[in-house]
Amino acid sequence: MQQSAYSEPILRWAGGKRWLLPTIKSILGDVVVNNYHEPFLGGAAVFLGTSYSGRAFLSDVNSELIEVYECIRDDYERVSKILASHVNTAEHYYQTRDEVPGTSLERAARFIYLNHTSFNGIYRVNLSGKYNVPYGRRESINMPTLDILKTISDRLQNVQLKAQDFECCIENIEPGDLVFLDPPYTVAHNNNGFVKYNQKLFSWDDQLRLSNLIDKIKKENSYYILSNAAHDSIAELFEKGDRLVVTQRKNAVGGASSARGYASEYLFTNVGLA
Repeated sequence: MQQSAYSEPILRWAGGKRWLLPTIKSILGDVVVNNYHEPFLGGAAVFLGTSYSGRAFLSDVNSELIEVYECIRDDYERVSKILASHVNTAEHYYQTRDEVPGTSLERAARFIYLNHTSFNGIYRVNLSGKYNVPYGRRESINMPTLDILKTISDRLQNVQLKAQDFECCIENIEPGDLVFLDPPYTVAHNNNGFVKYNQKLFSWDDQLRLSNLIDKIKKENSYYILSNAAHDSIAELFEKGDRLVVTQRKNAVGGASSARGYASEYLFTNVGLA
């Protein structure tokens, strides 16, 4: 798989996989991949860090997130202009958080602004579906420039973007395609704070559905790479006779210092197996 020049993600994303790119590139090696699929798009670090010979099919259950990428693809200059009107103050942050704009371009700029000025780049909504992450009080922010937005826009041309459940990706998967899967981490019987938070987003039943999806991907003679929590329940669920790679990541999410540091993660893949 020929690798592209790396494009910076425009969003801070809890659980983002920029750090994992060297391992993914090593796994892929010289494997020729046709189309690329990523049904848990998030910050899109893996998509932006690789190239492919065919098309890309990107999706996420978060419709607001997908709208951001669509707006950048279709009118990045206008998004940049609106983004420049936002300022990094608590007063403006909470005012912007409480007001939902009426146009998609304004909503996209709002999403990017809140993401960069919020606490830890977390995306979280309350029971009413309202974004409720507090102000991050970050003195220095790295808002995407016009040039960066243009680069992302160029990468998103001729890419299919959809807000949908992850299982729907199977509709477009063909032999020789690569599917990168990075779900929110949830495990059976685990007391980790980040995992407990994700349980509300992605349940154990969703992990079971994901396991079934991988079976379908393999039946299509396609490749998959799955990133998931390093836990016995995950190892058992996704044991399919494929390759397991143990990786290390820096844990930067969570308020308690005891929840930080380095943690193991699992990568499951059938890339490179006959």
